[in-house]
Amino acid sequence: MNPKLETSLTRDAGISVPLICGPMYPCSNVELVAATSEAGGLGVVQPVTLTYVFKMDFREGLKAIRRITDRPIGMNVLIEGSSNTYRKRMETWIEIALEEGVRFFITSLGKPQWVVDRVSKVGGVVYHDVTERKWAEKALDSGVHGLIAVNRRAGGHAGGRSAYQLLEEVGDLGLPVTCAGGIGRPEEFADALSMGYEGVQMGTRFIATEECRASSAYKRAIVGAEEGDIVLTERLTGVPVAVINTPYVQRLGLKAGPLARRMLKGHKTKHWIRNLYSIKSAWTLKRTAYDEGGATEYWQAGRSVSGIEEILPVSTVIETCAKAAQTRLNSLDQ
Repeated sequence: MNPKLETSLTRDAGISVPLICGPMYPCSNVELVAATSEAGGLGVVQPVTLTYVFKMDFREGLKAIRRITDRPIGMNVLIEGSSNTYRKRMETWIEIALEEGVRFFITSLGKPQWVVDRVSKVGGVVYHDVTERKWAEKALDSGVHGLIAVNRRAGGHAGGRSAYQLLEEVGDLGLPVTCAGGIGRPEEFADALSMGYEGVQMGTRFIATEECRASSAYKRAIVGAEEGDIVLTERLTGVPVAVINTPYVQRLGLKAGPLARRMLKGHKTKHWIRNLYSIKSAWTLKRTAYDEGGATEYWQAGRSVSGIEEILPVSTVIETCAKAAQTRLNSLDQ
């Protein structure tokens, strides 16, 4: 490990470059996860992608990654509003991951204490997704080891703050903070580290790689898009999700229907409608991400599209980011 690129994230994850390939439904295929870790970053398994999209037994999926790389990988744990059945399934997946040597976990959308309690017993580390201070404080109370600060330029469920504002808001809590959102260029990776982040999580940049199995139409759309082409739609999950503004998205509209909006506000109905949206969106995203015809054009992406100009090997993405950060550090030392 280059000592100048050593951060709290590299120490916690056992990696050489403080760069995470963020867990993505439905794009975190085996080859993408493995290639990221093999190149010195951290590939993160998204278990629903592995089992539902690619129809793999979870343990066999982990073993398939291990056949490509023996370097550390992580696992994503989605926990908000989980049914008992889903919670038990996630607990089983965590146990399998621990048995297969996974020690880094990224939690999101809920209180992560039960995950922290379980994985900490065997030396595991938990970083939690946050979009503002109140969620960071709840994560701190749950005993997490680090934060993934999701800013307003992120794909998926983006936050409302800039990268700088969010670091200012949560940086004094005593936990390492990783920047998530809006980073597509190596220079932007170096900027985030210079700002004070301990690492960077990228998603959209890794979809536009050779190892990602998303359709070529999806990848071309990312390469061809500009920041202004990213819009927030409620039609996927009931809450705003960042997508490319294609003609298909325009025809559907960006707002949830009036009945759905009322149900999302109701204490007794919001979990039911979210579950309904989750089922629908899981099917939609699975179908559209791998549709080579590109007819549906429902593609998640963040504002980092402005810095993504070509489809590259994962190793090139990580190597150029590391080089940019090292060059920045060298210039500061002179």
